[in-house]
Amino acid sequence: MRFRKERVAGAIQEIVSEAITRKINDPRLAPFTTVSRVTVSGDLTVATVYFTVVGDEAVERRSLAALQNARGFVQHLVARQIDMRQCPELRFEVDEVAKKVRETMQLLDENRQREPHLYEAEKAIAGKAISDDVDEQEAGEAAGEEREEEEEA
Repeated sequence: MRFRKERVAGAIQEIVSEAITRKINDPRLAPFTTVSRVTVSGDLTVATVYFTVVGDEAVERRSLAALQNARGFVQHLVARQIDMRQCPELRFEVDEVAKKVRETMQLLDENRQREPHLYEAEKAIAGKAISDDVDEQEAGEAAGEEREEEEEA
């Protein structure tokens, strides 16, 4: 049953994404509205569509209003394209997880600007780890070449 939920959620995400980019002509809908994920209830009767918007909270609210207004149209598109006895009811919500990730990334960038010496230390550590990996890989390749030479002799 879990795999069916995932398949239904994936299909709904594709259909709703297509509808947002090509079929909904509402000026309230932000140009960069993206469906980030879809969750489907256990009994497949409700599908929650999470979306992200480039912009502030006012843009999010307008886009949410536009999507809720177009819900019947999008529901019809989903029902036509998914072969199910009962099409899940669509619910639209702003993806708070994506908002939190953006906020965290912004805080990290601000910290890097405030404390550049810490960022340089991080880059040096990462660079050393990469060079250590390269050294190990080169040593492994050299050992492999030596084995090949021994086998040939």
